[in-house]
Amino acid sequence: MRPYLLFVSGITGLVGLSFAESIPLHQVIILFAAFFFSYGFGQALTDCFQIDTDTRSSPYRPLVRKILRRRDVLIVSLTGLFLCGIIMGYYNYVNLILAVFCIAGLATYTYFKKRWWGGPWYNAWIVALLFMMGYLSGGSDAFPPQLYTAMLTVFFGYMNFVLVGYFKDISADAATGYNTLPVVFGRSRPAAISDVISFLFFGSLVTTCILVFQENIHSFAATIALIGICSTFSFIIHSQRQLYKNTEDSKAHKAITPTVHSYILALITITVVNKSSWIVAMVIFYLLFTYFISTRVERTQI
Repeated sequence: MRPYLLFVSGITGLVGLSFAESIPLHQVIILFAAFFFSYGFGQALTDCFQIDTDTRSSPYRPLVRKILRRRDVLIVSLTGLFLCGIIMGYYNYVNLILAVFCIAGLATYTYFKKRWWGGPWYNAWIVALLFMMGYLSGGSDAFPPQLYTAMLTVFFGYMNFVLVGYFKDISADAATGYNTLPVVFGRSRPAAISDVISFLFFGSLVTTCILVFQENIHSFAATIALIGICSTFSFIIHSQRQLYKNTEDSKAHKAITPTVHSYILALITITVVNKSSWIVAMVIFYLLFTYFISTRVERTQI
């Protein structure tokens, strides 16, 4: 697991849950734990199918060094994913079906990553399903417009994270048959595509906040939304600038790091707009994320 990336799934499920009208604190805590650890189990599962490229780009990883056996990681990751799915399914049985789709998507992701047209969007729909599982866990049965725009925020935000993440493994992917966008088209064209995805990501964030405020607006939430939107935008700009400047795989993390920050901040913004009483928890959440990502062991990998 990469501890700093557990925050990605944690906030993804939580923002979906924030759309619920009323939810007990103990339920929020239980579901948050399932959301939070699901990314780690999912990342471990996909790593089992990408040992070839990781051998070149991430030789320090336990699977590559054979400190851990592939079979054991598969068993633990699948068990963890199913347990997370069962927890979410307890609060809404539909989540059991969605969990199966998510696990199947993770297990088949490598096939799509090897094709330039498939990787980013294929990974993004899996994360978008986690958002919907979070919403369904809250017991709501209405589907307002802002729910769909928030889901698009998740989809485009994570899609961009995946695409920008490919810049750190171009040499390794090219050598092992992973025909990602940067491998096939070089760095400049994928960077331009990232611009478009970032625009859609930011646009859906702003649209979501506007739609929420049409139903219930107050000055505190509006102030938080403005701060969150501006902060997200600044990280997007910083990420895209670094992406265009990038010429080496080992320095791609300079663009990837702000991309993750923008994703986390965007979803925190929507969460607090929906549930202003969660603001203290969200501030602590973001500070912890910042600490873990800034103290990661391998600086060039995210």
